[in-house]
Amino acid sequence: MEALRTTIQISGYLIIFISFLPLIRSDYWFFRVFEYPRLQKFILNITLLVAFTGLFTVNSWNDVVFCSALSVNLLYLSYQIFPFTIFAKKHLIRPVKSNPERCISLFIGNIYQYNREASKYLEHLKRIDPDVIMLVETDQWWNDQLKPISKTHPYSLKAPLNNTYGMILYSKLELIKGEIKYLVEDDIPSVHTRIKLPSGELIQFYGLHPTPPVPGENPRSTERDKEILLVAKEAKKSKIPVIVAGDLNDVAWSYTTELFSKISGLLDPRKGRGFFNTFHAKYPILRFPLDHIFCSTDFSLVHIKRMPTYGSDHFPMFVKLQIDPKAENENEKPTPDLEDVETADKKLAKAT
Repeated sequence: MEALRTTIQISGYLIIFISFLPLIRSDYWFFRVFEYPRLQKFILNITLLVAFTGLFTVNSWNDVVFCSALSVNLLYLSYQIFPFTIFAKKHLIRPVKSNPERCISLFIGNIYQYNREASKYLEHLKRIDPDVIMLVETDQWWNDQLKPISKTHPYSLKAPLNNTYGMILYSKLELIKGEIKYLVEDDIPSVHTRIKLPSGELIQFYGLHPTPPVPGENPRSTERDKEILLVAKEAKKSKIPVIVAGDLNDVAWSYTTELFSKISGLLDPRKGRGFFNTFHAKYPILRFPLDHIFCSTDFSLVHIKRMPTYGSDHFPMFVKLQIDPKAENENEKPTPDLEDVETADKKLAKAT
């Protein structure tokens, strides 16, 4: 039993260590990657605390310190995940009255470039029939397979690439001033376009899929953070409603994503409604919310759902939003403080 006690204590202190490690604001992958498993850390923390107090008598200073440290860490993790539980305040209000002409439905999905279940993906898209479809990791093979969508979604922007960062956007609604941009890296595209609603109103849309901080590919989050923050600053300047969507290769609760929300003034419809973990589809215990849809305070939320996956390692997301005259008064707009602005400027300067 003494060996088990030691194992639990070592595991507990390790959980505490990786819980606080992301507070070091380094952009090196080793510090950023431990932001991802916040819910997993929370569950492991509870399990270790219950196991230790249930199996052993807390009768020494070492035991008291260990249990106290785990309890403090549990409170810290609870504070971190609380905004994404159903008990927290919702970022977006529900519409009081439906107005289809001011609505937009959006489907985003990382299809996984080497996935070959295109027919199932197409069948699913046909069933739900969203106004706008944005797919990433689309190479030329996927570009060819997706051509039937153009029958119902005549407007499109395409950047099929073989580097797992291809991007394709299809829309039923008219795209205005649409273009593919390469904001930070020459082979990492992003979509920038205005979308015209049936009401005639315009929405500014940005579609992103920046590189993740992982060893062997990109050891730092510098480029990812720069792309996200460049779009945040553009969104802030927009005079029309804004939507930003895509696989950001960052979790919803990371300090970079929170910084993006504050700098852009955009809201996260997941807050107060659930985690909506989209990756990894094949490993339930290793799932994180990597696929995002943010919007300005002009919108109310009609519907949000994580969709089934067909051969991909990501679950797609479906969101329906409505421009709502009451929303701007009732939605609470995120605002940055001086430290947030300085941090964003330093990140942008560092990446140049």
